[in-house]
Amino acid sequence: MKKWIAGLLTVILIAALAGCAAAPADEKETFVTDPDPESVEVIVFAAASMTETLEEIAELYKDVDPNVTLTFNFDSSGTLKTQIEEGAVCDLFISAAQKQMNQLDVTQDEEKNPDKLDFIDPDTRVNLLENKVALCVPENNPKNINSYDDLATALEGNDILFAMGNEDVPVGQYTRKIFAYYQLDEAALAEKGVITYGSNVKEVTSQISEGAVDAGVIYQTDAYSANLTIVDTATEDMCGKVVYPAAVLKNSECPEAAQAFLDFLKTEEASKVFEKVGFTPLS
Repeated sequence: MKKWIAGLLTVILIAALAGCAAAPADEKETFVTDPDPESVEVIVFAAASMTETLEEIAELYKDVDPNVTLTFNFDSSGTLKTQIEEGAVCDLFISAAQKQMNQLDVTQDEEKNPDKLDFIDPDTRVNLLENKVALCVPENNPKNINSYDDLATALEGNDILFAMGNEDVPVGQYTRKIFAYYQLDEAALAEKGVITYGSNVKEVTSQISEGAVDAGVIYQTDAYSANLTIVDTATEDMCGKVVYPAAVLKNSECPEAAQAFLDFLKTEEASKVFEKVGFTPLS
């Protein structure tokens, strides 16, 4: 009997020791390091004219929320709007004109949003900034263009090579309003070879900077960034107000983080960055 009890105790002891030996392995499987749940990427689609300012503001935002990574897609507002419509991933859209934002806002009337597209959250929509449409010339101003009046005269006389944005680019749309103000026939001028085009404002800016044209119309903020000479800015009567609206996308995977960055763009700290290149904060 004593031998039988001793044998039973031995079996129990071995089983207990085996269980203790297995515990560390189970414990290691339990402590798996997960990625930081607060880390998030906010994808911002913004007008090309905001490239320098938003990149500078992004550096400031690292101190505000180091867990947020800002990824920018800069292009003409028309191109960005099309990309959003075609399903591109975007959390925050900042347009250089109301037209492209209206076309994605289901609360707008049929004239502004004929396809009833429903991509932005209208409750987040704000008018963020105002810009100016500037007439710029390359170094030494070869054609002595000093005003929009001078530009109109030179275009009518076919005595200039002029750069402007394409029809789907906001700065090009503002330029067309200026043409209408001066009763200039864009199609006829283009046929005569006195107009060149850019697919966004940065392309037009480059043409002026490189002296490839005698004058061009861009935003005053782009002129500042490129150290170009502004000889005139358009009045509201000539092309209306140049307002930059912003809104969070309805299908954003991180709407709270996108809204937080949009809120930061309205702070005094961000406004100083915008103001120093010629933007006027509106929010």
